[in-house]
Amino acid sequence: MSEVSQVGPQALPALYETVERIIDEARRQGATASEVSVSLDQGLSTSVRQGEVETVEFNRDQGFGITLYVGQSKGSASTTGSGAEAIRETVAAALAIARHASEDPYAGLAAAELMASGLPDLDLYHPWAITPEQAIEQALRCEAAAFASDPRIRKADGSSLSTHQGCRAYGNSNGFIGGHASTRHSLSCVMIAETDGQMQRDYDYDVSRIGSALAAPELIGRRAAERSVRRLGARPVPTCEVPVLFSSELASGLLGHFMSAISGGNLYRKSSYLEGALGQTLFPEWLSLDERPHIPQGLGSAAYDSDGLATYAKSFVENGQLTRYVLGTYSGRKLGLPSTANAGGIHNLFVSHGDEDQAALIRRMDRGLLVTELMGQGLNLVTGDYSRGAGGYWVENGEIQFPVQEVTIAGNLRDMFRQIVAIGSDIETRSNIRSGSILIERMTVAGS
Repeated sequence: MSEVSQVGPQALPALYETVERIIDEARRQGATASEVSVSLDQGLSTSVRQGEVETVEFNRDQGFGITLYVGQSKGSASTTGSGAEAIRETVAAALAIARHASEDPYAGLAAAELMASGLPDLDLYHPWAITPEQAIEQALRCEAAAFASDPRIRKADGSSLSTHQGCRAYGNSNGFIGGHASTRHSLSCVMIAETDGQMQRDYDYDVSRIGSALAAPELIGRRAAERSVRRLGARPVPTCEVPVLFSSELASGLLGHFMSAISGGNLYRKSSYLEGALGQTLFPEWLSLDERPHIPQGLGSAAYDSDGLATYAKSFVENGQLTRYVLGTYSGRKLGLPSTANAGGIHNLFVSHGDEDQAALIRRMDRGLLVTELMGQGLNLVTGDYSRGAGGYWVENGEIQFPVQEVTIAGNLRDMFRQIVAIGSDIETRSNIRSGSILIERMTVAGS
């Protein structure tokens, strides 16, 4: 890994220079405006299974993408090259597309006066000087701990360690240029438990900006084994309407559906059930959703969005009421609203929660389904109808009774969000959306 240092912050001046050369070339060829993103990435990934090494992969990639405008017509192109000829050819390709594209009155860069300045350092770059041999050793320790934890763990379905570092710069012809270096490291383990002819699979993982902050391989392996063993004996339950508790690792996805429904692209395309919902009460009054993009080392932290606008802390839901949509420059123009500096998505979304952990929420639920696994893509964002295959645990008298499989949970997102009873203190920190377990008052569970 002798080239680790070349992908760090010290690479930014060269990337800035490349951005400026590309913008100059676009201007020379006749573009009236342009924006460029240049990237340099490097990573190592290893995986093992049943005590044997399956893969060891290195990657090192670079390239750029350009979007340019001829009046209100837009064209985009990208390449893995960065030399003078690659720049000329890619700009020419984007320009040819723009000249054949229809005019779009909403197209174009954000106003120059809105561009970010004085970008904060978010401490996102922490390279991990781990060798392939060390990475393999950690993955093997993870798997070995899983096998040693319970005799019912019969097979491994793969343990993987990956480390990634990248450097990105963005600039446009309105004078903005910015960049950052970042890292992301992860370790995961998937195991298979077997007894009485039934097999069940489950997993555990961790992810961090800092390699040394990952959970110990032995802990991840044991947790993967414990989760797999707990699934043994799973069976369906009769169809019923009961409270449903989404575990924290699934709750972030549930809230992700809400954020998709209030995103500008789905709203201006009229493909969201929340079109026109601004100002409406969509959640219980105690619930708020807010974005905190400047958390040091945060997995979703960013100083600027993909339009070059400075990110800032903001709420999307206050006291249950929808206060703003998720907008970039283009979607904002389409809807007649200002950008919320969310071109490219949200950054570190937090949901308000109580002080009850998942066990306390199970006791509060009394009888119902704890969902720990979801399958399928049964979501209609136009209507809000929600139907997913699910697995988890049946709860009676506030205690887990047995594992459940082969059931479907169904409802409508509008009703589900209004019927949130509580959100737990067991915050999921491995996601851009930080939420605890979510208890919903009532859903249909379709089973046997």
